[in-house]
Amino acid sequence: MNSSALVLPSSVSWRKLGSHHRFEHYYRLALLVVITNVMFFLKQTHITSDWLNFLAIVNISIAILVRQQYVINLFFNLATCTKTYLPLVIRWRLGKVYHFGGLHVGAAISGTAFFLLFTLSLSQTAWQEGEVSRQLILCWMAIMLLLSMIVTATPYIRGRYHNVFERTHRFAGWTLLGIFIALQIVKQIHSPTVWYLDVSNWLVACVAFSILLPWLRLKKVPVDIEKHSNHAVIAKFDYGMTPFPGSSMAISHNPLWEWHSFATIPSPNKTGFRLAISRAGDWTGDFVDNPPKHVWVKGIATAGVANIEVLFKRVIYVATGSGIGPVLPHLLAKQVDMHLIWTTRSPRATYGDNLVDEILQAEPSALIYNTDELGKPDMVSLALDAYQNYNAEAVIVISNQKLTRKVVYELECMGIPSFGAIWDS
Repeated sequence: MNSSALVLPSSVSWRKLGSHHRFEHYYRLALLVVITNVMFFLKQTHITSDWLNFLAIVNISIAILVRQQYVINLFFNLATCTKTYLPLVIRWRLGKVYHFGGLHVGAAISGTAFFLLFTLSLSQTAWQEGEVSRQLILCWMAIMLLLSMIVTATPYIRGRYHNVFERTHRFAGWTLLGIFIALQIVKQIHSPTVWYLDVSNWLVACVAFSILLPWLRLKKVPVDIEKHSNHAVIAKFDYGMTPFPGSSMAISHNPLWEWHSFATIPSPNKTGFRLAISRAGDWTGDFVDNPPKHVWVKGIATAGVANIEVLFKRVIYVATGSGIGPVLPHLLAKQVDMHLIWTTRSPRATYGDNLVDEILQAEPSALIYNTDELGKPDMVSLALDAYQNYNAEAVIVISNQKLTRKVVYELECMGIPSFGAIWDS
């Protein structure tokens, strides 16, 4: 083999490698959690089955709690409470807060591994004693459920069979919670009292409460649909809640079956909010074709990617289609200086004159690019030109996964702080 084949070409920089989606902060966080768990485990001199169970519960609790709406909002509040006079490189890293899903993945994998070791330890004891306990049966049921959740959460399956992923996570998760509660009760009865058993009990209780909390706010609410085309609608809500700018809300036709999140848009000088919903799949297509009179909502408004705008003095927003939904609240709030690039098909015919006029009133210099008339533009070039012309500090992209990944990657390779929702946002 030619030894030169092992040398990276000079044109390949560490910046390009670090900006690639396979090495993004999401995966770095997941790997960091796994490595931390492995190092902690290897340093232990005496590992009991109860200790393995405790490590499993700690990790699985973390995996669940970091997905809780209040915790997500806390992450964003902590990341964005800094000041813009800090070095840009620090604010750039803080802006990646929306990659917190890596904590969820790393902790879920680690927790499953520890629980598998715990279950194998119980199985070995059962083999030696020649008796299979109910506890062991519950443990193997939990392992099967945990593995099914991990498999269906992989990008390939989640992307192609999203409903399978969502329902597996929901129903398997609820079943797992019941199993863990039962196992803790058994341990409380039959095991000696140790500090980590008490901690495990509190963690399971916290997890149960965090899962229950959004459902305590479940309600069926009226919705007024404004339809200007067969591609998109504006759904209007006014049931006593006005979300904060840059948040999202989940809605459903059947609360036990599936939920879909959309960015909330405040209604000027009114209470309530709006959602821009465009045809992107079976569910949204049916919503556009057969507008409902009522939908279900639950939980609270949750912070989205664009909330990191306050970390920068001037921001370029790049949006396509209904991606204008997450951007418009920030245009209206005017928390930072910004410039908008919005590409979409026939904006007035698709979304209505009122919405387009509202955008132009909030940002008169906005570039609204009609793709029906002008074709698809080079979004990277548009974003780069705007970044340079407006002396911006960051670019925030709200688009489909493929385009978002392309624009963010190419701009970050140039050393431009760029942000956009990832596949697990």
